[in-house]
Amino acid sequence: MATAPDPSPVGAERASGGVVPPSRRSVLVAGATVGGALTVGGPAVGGPAAAPAVALPAPAPTADATTTVTASGDSWRTVLDDADLVWQKMPTTWYEGPYLGNGHLGSGIYAEPGRGAVRFNVQHSEVQDHRPEFGSLFGLARLPIGHFTLEPVGTITGLDWRLRLHDAELTGTLTTTAGTVRLRAFIHTTASVMAVEITPSEGEKNIRWVFHPAEAISPRAAFKPLPDGYRGNPPAVVETHGELTAAVQPLLAGGQHVTAWREHADRRGTGRTLYVRVEHSFPGTTARDRALRAVRTASAVPYDVLARPHRAWWDRFYRKSFLSLPDARLQRFYWIQLYKAASAARRDAPAMATCGPWLEPTPWPNTWWNLNVQLEYWLIHGSNHLELDAVTRALSEFRSQLTAEVAAPYRADSAGIPRTTDTRLVNGGATPTGNGYGVGIPGENPPTPEVGNLVWALHNVWLSYRHTMDRSILRDTLFPLLRKAVNYYLHFLSPGPDGKLHLPATFSPEYGVDAPDCNYDLMLLRWGCRTLLDSAAELGVPDPLAPRWQDVLARLASYPVDANGYMIGAGVPFAKSHRHYSHLLAVYPLYEVTGRSPEERALIEKSLDHWVSFEGALQGYTFTGAASMSALLGKGEDALGYLGELMSRFIQANTMYKESGPVIETPLSASQSVHDMVCQSWGGVIRVFPALPAAWRELVVHDFRTQGAFLLSAVRENGRTRWVRLRSEAGAPCVVRHGIEGPVEVRDGHGRRLRWEPADDGAIRVRLRKGESALITARGDRPDLRIRPVRPNAPAPRWGLPA
Repeated sequence: MATAPDPSPVGAERASGGVVPPSRRSVLVAGATVGGALTVGGPAVGGPAAAPAVALPAPAPTADATTTVTASGDSWRTVLDDADLVWQKMPTTWYEGPYLGNGHLGSGIYAEPGRGAVRFNVQHSEVQDHRPEFGSLFGLARLPIGHFTLEPVGTITGLDWRLRLHDAELTGTLTTTAGTVRLRAFIHTTASVMAVEITPSEGEKNIRWVFHPAEAISPRAAFKPLPDGYRGNPPAVVETHGELTAAVQPLLAGGQHVTAWREHADRRGTGRTLYVRVEHSFPGTTARDRALRAVRTASAVPYDVLARPHRAWWDRFYRKSFLSLPDARLQRFYWIQLYKAASAARRDAPAMATCGPWLEPTPWPNTWWNLNVQLEYWLIHGSNHLELDAVTRALSEFRSQLTAEVAAPYRADSAGIPRTTDTRLVNGGATPTGNGYGVGIPGENPPTPEVGNLVWALHNVWLSYRHTMDRSILRDTLFPLLRKAVNYYLHFLSPGPDGKLHLPATFSPEYGVDAPDCNYDLMLLRWGCRTLLDSAAELGVPDPLAPRWQDVLARLASYPVDANGYMIGAGVPFAKSHRHYSHLLAVYPLYEVTGRSPEERALIEKSLDHWVSFEGALQGYTFTGAASMSALLGKGEDALGYLGELMSRFIQANTMYKESGPVIETPLSASQSVHDMVCQSWGGVIRVFPALPAAWRELVVHDFRTQGAFLLSAVRENGRTRWVRLRSEAGAPCVVRHGIEGPVEVRDGHGRRLRWEPADDGAIRVRLRKGESALITARGDRPDLRIRPVRPNAPAPRWGLPA
């Protein structure tokens, strides 16, 4: 999808995916452009005055101020400052500490185990091994790089840290028996350099940094037996290059990754800044020179000057959408997830691995495609952050690999994606003994025949298309790849005695039993055929396979169901605790089964209740899926209850999550569950506030992106929807279930009445051309259209480790 270029002068991309650090002059120029925009003051909804206003973008010009949506004070600064994580106790693990990142470089910060020091991990999403003969989990695994320790003179006795979301910057103090150390740190969003400034008191002037290279071996080695013949890479070699140092890690397969750094004192001599850069090259050995050059350039720029374009980028990022709700803990959690997503994802970065750029000891040291990737990226659509969409980019860029991953007899017309891949979607050796799982062959085991992962991943691409209506996504990526993914299924469909088309045994992630007519695959295949037909019509493509897709839709076997709801597959009931909702995808996220009739609604309710009734194997994303399914049914209390279970049972102090090792998809998908409570736009209808709990009497959403490429703003006051504004970016059909009680009127961006007509179930249809907007209010009402944070129902502790 085409986007406007980043206005920051520091944006020249390297071929490796990194970015050239800025010159001092370019940073000064970029920093000088921040600010100077219009601000509007006003009180918070139901609460005290908002914080002083700064750098608020001016609203678009309009002929009638009564239809102009603006923001009160600096609403973004208010909610972001409130969401800052704080630490007044030392974090001891990755699940407790601060984290910084830019989609490529990442650092998790916590106490160095067994020592009186602070660890700053250094990890990178592109750093991996290159030995495909050992599979994606060993030979192609992401490799640990190392960490710095900040080693004070005295014994650490206290700390006071704050992760400032607005600036993506860690600030605070460290107190020791010898003095204090002021600290600031960030990972530059475009230059991909970590900068850590320390200002020690006299007693701590000899505080020092020490780098500890990690053993370059798959993290899975700590959990599973090594494959025959596999060994770790040789140790890193630490080199001195004048005032710079580099840890050069050679790889047995060729290539290298390099960590380069320099500590530089400020002009006053009171503070020192550590600058760190990581580069990876394969099969060449260019990483050392690139890393040294980047650190040399960045370290010539003072900390505050280097930070200016970084802070400006984050300010622009957050202002693309706004959400405020009266649950203080959940509102903070939501904004932290936006910070986390932008720290872990970029369009030009690898699709997120299970732990993002923050590699820790884990049995899952690569990218997982049977749920994790899909859940990691759902929140980017509603929050209006398609610039983070690495899934569409990766599937398109490495499409030839998707063909290579299916068995040789099917490569002429088919494609698939394995359960696990590296950054280039390569699986390597596909054996169930620990090296990874390839694309299965229906009816055969081994390999375990997990077949539908590519179709599910392409559902994410479809969401990106639907939320932007960018035809290039549909034409160039979604349609050709979905055609091949569905083709793979067509090789194995066969008619049964009932005249229906049936699938041989396949695998429903992660139930553990193969089943014919597996619901996971039937549901994805039905969605895939329907989407191909719709896409061909939209593109005007007379595809010769269209009759086959229509035949599949007409004759595909029904989803297997028993007295407890949806089964795993024919002859395999859902009968044990199972964290994954692979047998329920038609309900969510595909919205193929939505409760249109009382019978269908009862089936969804029965299936959902039965699924979560088995304790034991339930995990965090069980509860995000259950929350979103409840939101589909309009059950806001149930949705909030499931999110409450997630928070109390699984979410860690810094909002991270673990299952044997670090994984990040669940907290990110919880943000999508919040989205599903606030707005749904499946089936061509925008539903405003469809599943709010009674306690959420006040709610504000602004520039929430919906399917059809609309930007939604809406306000709920005293338990009632007060107004709804939709702005069309593509001129797509606009049908909205606004939820405003009684007769309504609709006005355009100039305050003129717009014609509308009623649609089904209380919705209305408004004709909007590209660039036009519609404001919906109760008849005769002239509400205040300012966007403001709402007052929380009750106080709540901050995330982090407050005292």
